[in-house]
Amino acid sequence: MALQCGIVGLPNVGKSTLFNALTSAKALAANYPFATKDPNVGIITVPDERLDTLAEIVNPQKVQPTTVEIVDIAGLIKGASKGEGLGNQFLSNIREVDAILHVVRCFQDDNVVHVDGSVDPVRDKEIIDTELILKDLDGLEKRLEKYKKAAKTNNKEDLRNVELTEAIMAHLEQGKPARSIERTKEDAPFFKQLFLLTDKPILYICNVDENSVVDGNAFTKKFEDLVKDENAETIRISAAIEADIAELETLEEKLEFVQEMGLKEPGVFRVTRAAYALLNLITYFTAGEKEVRAWTVINGSTAPQAAGVIHTDFEKGFIRAEVIKYNDYVSLGSESAVKDAGKMAVEGKEYIVTDGDIMHFRFNV
Repeated sequence: MALQCGIVGLPNVGKSTLFNALTSAKALAANYPFATKDPNVGIITVPDERLDTLAEIVNPQKVQPTTVEIVDIAGLIKGASKGEGLGNQFLSNIREVDAILHVVRCFQDDNVVHVDGSVDPVRDKEIIDTELILKDLDGLEKRLEKYKKAAKTNNKEDLRNVELTEAIMAHLEQGKPARSIERTKEDAPFFKQLFLLTDKPILYICNVDENSVVDGNAFTKKFEDLVKDENAETIRISAAIEADIAELETLEEKLEFVQEMGLKEPGVFRVTRAAYALLNLITYFTAGEKEVRAWTVINGSTAPQAAGVIHTDFEKGFIRAEVIKYNDYVSLGSESAVKDAGKMAVEGKEYIVTDGDIMHFRFNV
């Protein structure tokens, strides 16, 4: 699935360090602005304990987790919407992703230069928000002219387009992102076709020093208070710690290191799962002796659509889906035991896949 999350933020907040830790890639992480000019794309594995549990039960030849694509986008600066600091290129890269991971710097370090000379995550967020809002307003102004010309015929739909566009612009001019606008089900398609930067779902990642990962610090408290009314999650991580963890070879070593730091799991695990949810994705499984595999579908997908993720022929020739709930599979211990207990459901084309379903498809091509 080609859905992507883009990592954004000001220069030198830890974006590339986080990207490297997430993907075990080696994007250039340097102590100067615009070290990353072109976006780096990486594939990250989504940790899922359910997949591990199924593999223990089935003992397959192969285990295949699901993944998410992450894009490391170069740092934005004030004036980006007007082309400052290669801003047009960076904003274009943001437009192409489906969700945003906004990294803010919440640590002091005299050895790491801040582009604005001091550490202030609230100011940094406002700079990014302002640039994205200005870019959205610029695009909406051009659209509004077209909508007004079309509305001269008094067509009801064209008039509604003008009304909605003006309402969105008024909201943005108050410094509020488009994602915070309440909308009806009927108006949702209109918002979607605008491709607004500030309408993308967002996750805030506070990059802290290693002593502030668990309880936070003055910077994180101020930032979390700022965004508490937004429909967005905030995660605290230390990119420096994650970089050290990424250098360890085995999962056992990584988990031991994490426990020594007083954490339950690597921060990148939490970021990855949050990114997955941000993209409105869920997981279903297939389980057999050859392979236990996690598959990615958009939340709300039908059984045929889920089958199509495996192969387009499965969707075209879909007959039915045999569905086992994850908890039933684990509690009863095998597919045959689930069948004997009458817990396996046979579903048709209208079935909506739920997270954790274990599915087997019948099809005819």
